[in-house]
Amino acid sequence: MENKNIATIGVFGGSGFYKFLDNVKEVEIDTPYGKPSDSAFIGKIGCHNVAFIPRHGRNHTIPPHLINYRANVWAMKSLGVERVISPCAAGSLQKHIEPGHFVICDQFVDWTDGRKSTFYEGPVVTHPSAAETYCPEMRKLAIETAKELGITVHENGTVVVINGPRFSTKSESKFFTTQGWEVINMTAFPEAYLVKELDMCPLNISLITDYDAGLVGDVPPVSHQAVIKVFNSNVENLKSLLFKMIEKIPPERKFCECAKTSEVSHG
Repeated sequence: MENKNIATIGVFGGSGFYKFLDNVKEVEIDTPYGKPSDSAFIGKIGCHNVAFIPRHGRNHTIPPHLINYRANVWAMKSLGVERVISPCAAGSLQKHIEPGHFVICDQFVDWTDGRKSTFYEGPVVTHPSAAETYCPEMRKLAIETAKELGITVHENGTVVVINGPRFSTKSESKFFTTQGWEVINMTAFPEAYLVKELDMCPLNISLITDYDAGLVGDVPPVSHQAVIKVFNSNVENLKSLLFKMIEKIPPERKFCECAKTSEVSHG
């Protein structure tokens, strides 16, 4: 990992969010898992050097099911990143979570198929726990910052991750809703779990852009155009949240166990 200590905070950008930092240095990275989605763009926020990687590529050329998540996450680790923030466009599965709201998810459900979702493929066999994937310290900071900025934020939520690129059918969406899950997205897994495997702190920030499959007839079904329209209208809120939150992140990790994930896993 020859780029070590270039950045301590990482941000993966998604739909509608390709330019995050100004005055950046572009760093190309190779990994044992191939090329990441794009270069890493390094800038400074407060006392932190921040690395930004657009998970779909800077021109949105990589669909969710073909993203090389392992290469992206390995690239972050190779830069020295300790905390990874993953903002994403997402759908709502519950009426009280409205387009324009933010959800700081604390659980995920994997509904994907065939994605490479671990770095442990032998000869080392281990099982890092996914029981509490998302970093509690980072979640607390994100929630506090959103409230300070007057952003409507839901402090908990389960995100069900579907494979994409298609959206849900009405029957699928109804099933997800009846399970009590709040958020639906195409990229939150395996990204967060891979971050956890490499002893970094994962954080999900879901920006709600639509009601999935129209919450079975109550509102119009989702379209990609509608997603981008709502996301773009809230991108300044997201940038404000990220900048203010990153400025407040303490230099050292003291209040979470994320750095010890690989130590406490077992075969």
